[in-house]
Amino acid sequence: MSVSGIIDTPAAVNSTTNTKTTSTDSVQADQDKFMTLLVTQLKNQDPLNPMDNAAMTSQLAQLSTVTGINKVNATLETLRGDIASTQSATAIGLIGKGVLVEGKGLTLSTTTDADGKTSSSSMFGIELPSDSQAVSIEIKNATGKTVRTMSMTNAAAGTYPITWDGLMDDKSTTAPAGNYTVAVSASNAGSKVTATPLQLAAVASVSTGAGGVKLNTSLGHFSMSDIKEVL
Repeated sequence: MSVSGIIDTPAAVNSTTNTKTTSTDSVQADQDKFMTLLVTQLKNQDPLNPMDNAAMTSQLAQLSTVTGINKVNATLETLRGDIASTQSATAIGLIGKGVLVEGKGLTLSTTTDADGKTSSSSMFGIELPSDSQAVSIEIKNATGKTVRTMSMTNAAAGTYPITWDGLMDDKSTTAPAGNYTVAVSASNAGSKVTATPLQLAAVASVSTGAGGVKLNTSLGHFSMSDIKEVL
């Protein structure tokens, strides 16, 4: 499936450039204000009781500290803009692709080839936060009845894409096309492992804004951090 999306990448670049310019101007403005205050103080000091060297050194040290902090903030702001631009470019590359995100939904589809042969397929996944000796996966229909059970043994921590061919537990009957749900349980050395079911989403377009980069998919809006695997 090919899906097109539009994103204004030059705007992201211009935003980063504007951020750099604004941050630099802010640092320079703070320095100018500080020096203006210091010069004014020196001009208006009591000639009989002038500012001593220690006070002068202290104020200059404060200027140096404030300037240093502002430069660090400016650098961090620039890095933030650069990261946002990189995320936008990465997200654009996902348009038209399938991604696995947290969720228990599963859609079984049926296709017929040129010879009239019918086949069913569906993709989902699971995420294991740690190694698991035993993993049980149940696919349930709309009434909550388990129609297919799968298992894994000695699985390492990570994300696992899984394809279901539509066959039911009797291995001869194919489940009807439609929506199903996935439940997963896992254990290791007798202790429960919190496994997470993952569902497939198709990326249609990308949005950028105050909330950061968002992937607009068939299941809703997701951030880049929500993506567990790209298929």
